[in-house]
Amino acid sequence: MSRTPTSTTSTSLTPHQLWTRSRGTLLLLALLLTGGILVAAVQSADHGGRLDPRSADPAGSRAVAELLQAQGVTLQVTDSLTEATTATGADTTLLVTTPDLLTPRQQSTLYGAMTRSPGRTVLLTPGSPSLPTLAPGIDTGRAVPVSTREAGCALPAATRAGSAELGGERYRTGGTTADSCYLADGLPTLVRLPNTGTGTGDTVLLGSAELLTNEHLAREGNAALALHLLGSRPHLVWYLPSLADAPADATGASDDPTDSFLDLIPSGWLWGTLQLALAAVLAAVWRGRRLGALVPERLPVAIRASETTEGRARLYRKTDARDRAATVLRTATRDRLAPLLGVPGRDAHSPELLLPALSARLPANAGDHRDLLFGPVPTNDAALVRLADQLDALEREVRTS
Repeated sequence: MSRTPTSTTSTSLTPHQLWTRSRGTLLLLALLLTGGILVAAVQSADHGGRLDPRSADPAGSRAVAELLQAQGVTLQVTDSLTEATTATGADTTLLVTTPDLLTPRQQSTLYGAMTRSPGRTVLLTPGSPSLPTLAPGIDTGRAVPVSTREAGCALPAATRAGSAELGGERYRTGGTTADSCYLADGLPTLVRLPNTGTGTGDTVLLGSAELLTNEHLAREGNAALALHLLGSRPHLVWYLPSLADAPADATGASDDPTDSFLDLIPSGWLWGTLQLALAAVLAAVWRGRRLGALVPERLPVAIRASETTEGRARLYRKTDARDRAATVLRTATRDRLAPLLGVPGRDAHSPELLLPALSARLPANAGDHRDLLFGPVPTNDAALVRLADQLDALEREVRTS
């Protein structure tokens, strides 16, 4: 039994064609992935983030950390709130680099440890998201640029340091008992609050953290102020809040399992998602706007129908699309035969209606034309050419009959 070979259709792609079409995209993705891995490797080798005491970058804080260690202060770096609050004590200074990043529950946990601790807590650039919890009674004013300012207060750390580069957040102390230093337009950018009930503990609010960075530490009295604020106790806990730190409850344990997923997401991510959704809607409206009526234009050149036919034929031949070519030839022939045989155009491709009408039109010895009009796919190019000739002959015969 002979086997009819299957032909490749024009819609199927060979592995070589798939590689040719996708190699540019794959190369770009490979370059991006390689670049990301290299950047991450370089940054993780000996660099850290902003205000990281292990980082030698301009925005890092390795310089002040080494100065403190040279004076005998032991340094503990952590990104866990549980570790930070557990380490608080009379001989400990707790530095919180970004208190605004903490969730409300984490802020409550931190505030409880601050009020119970006889040590010092230094909060860098706390703003309206964290001040109501971590510094009750303190409000923030309009932020100002960082510049050289005089101490302007009796706080020993400030008077010994003299002028320093401060600014950023400004604070309204209200009726609280606080030391207000480095005023900017009448409001302090450094505030020291005594902890009620501990006797020796206090909380320091710094409106700007630039004086702790490697880039600005050597300017003015920045280094002296940093050493006096952070080196007043023999042990320093450097807390770097991060989104990876699991929210803590009032006892320092993890969140209640009954909390919803949205309760665990910081508010900034929710606002960011809302903005992205709004941007996507606006982009969809912009892309989907009505373009108006079509405007007819004259073609720059006249293309003959024979050239279009030959071009399509070359494409079919290049992709071995004999099935598509045979389908086009048979469909066109049936469309032309139907009106000649009195068959409605909608039934031109129905063998049950077209073939009986064709048999009635041609002589009885004309034979069956089912395979010619509705037959299998030609197996080679010669068979395809023969099919085209036979269809042409059939059409001529119908016209002359």
